[in-house]
Amino acid sequence: MSTNVDSRIVVQIPCYNEEATLEATIAEIRKATAAFRNCLILVVDDGSTDGTVEVARKAKADFIARHSSNRGLARAYMTGLAASLNLGADIIVNTDADNQYRAAGIPALVRAISEEQADVAVGARPIEQTEHFSRLKRRLQRLGTRVVRGLSGTDVRDATSGFRAITREAALRLNTFSDYTYTLETLIQAGRSGLRVTSVDIETNPPTRPSRLMRSMRQYVLRSIGDMLRISTIYSPLRSYLTVAAPPLAVAIFLGLRYVFLVSFVDPSRSHAPSLILAGILTGLAFLLCGLGIIGEIMTVNRRILEELRINQRRQLAESGSLGGRVDFNLIEISHGTSK
Repeated sequence: MSTNVDSRIVVQIPCYNEEATLEATIAEIRKATAAFRNCLILVVDDGSTDGTVEVARKAKADFIARHSSNRGLARAYMTGLAASLNLGADIIVNTDADNQYRAAGIPALVRAISEEQADVAVGARPIEQTEHFSRLKRRLQRLGTRVVRGLSGTDVRDATSGFRAITREAALRLNTFSDYTYTLETLIQAGRSGLRVTSVDIETNPPTRPSRLMRSMRQYVLRSIGDMLRISTIYSPLRSYLTVAAPPLAVAIFLGLRYVFLVSFVDPSRSHAPSLILAGILTGLAFLLCGLGIIGEIMTVNRRILEELRINQRRQLAESGSLGGRVDFNLIEISHGTSK
């Protein structure tokens, strides 16, 4: 795919009460994409209660996709993908409305898709050089990225970056089960679905406001762990359940060997029944978990069939411009003032 006149690029901006920064964000995107002949800016309004929509109109975004109420970042992201597909996007770029990411990196992300033949290009921030990141946040970023790389089988360098570009086919395939955030979940899903993921070095701007996604670092970490465990279990059930079954099985084996040792060499007159009972319970638990993993692995065949049916359905709806998502939305063309 080449970024010529026939390739439509849609830059989507999920927003919730972003009137203070949205105009500057759109202006930078316009400047960065001036060389693209077929580029649209889509603002995804997630039920804002301030002047976000009015600012989007004033800044001359091309389209607005509106939720009637706030549904969360992950749903806003998926709505953006659905709206972009309806608009005939070949490449979809996602960025934040708070102007965290420098829009000058958009051409590099698009080139990674068109020239490197990647399906997903993720902007990698200079974590170590970002002054407003605390030492703890840098460590958590590195740890989270390593975990996602292991779970997804990709070489992504910044798993939590929301500055990314994806192909039309990838947009048809990706889905989120979380209402919280999409960054980690979609990467694991992309890797497990065989999509090609690459990283692109990008720059960031100084923060304009505190993060609204997390009330605390502890909350973000716990919710991210939950999302990663859920999606990895969905896509790799056998490995996930075997991993959970390993500790009780190891303890059961230890207790069994301990029982044999005590009966054979220490005190044959005692039954040592508690250890033997606990070993039996843990062994049963381990085999139950292994059985669930096998059942889950068998069910992945049905999941893949259903996914292909869903992708084909989404492809047909996108071609007719009537693709929706988990949330209904209104798609408004600003230049003409009409709804689609």
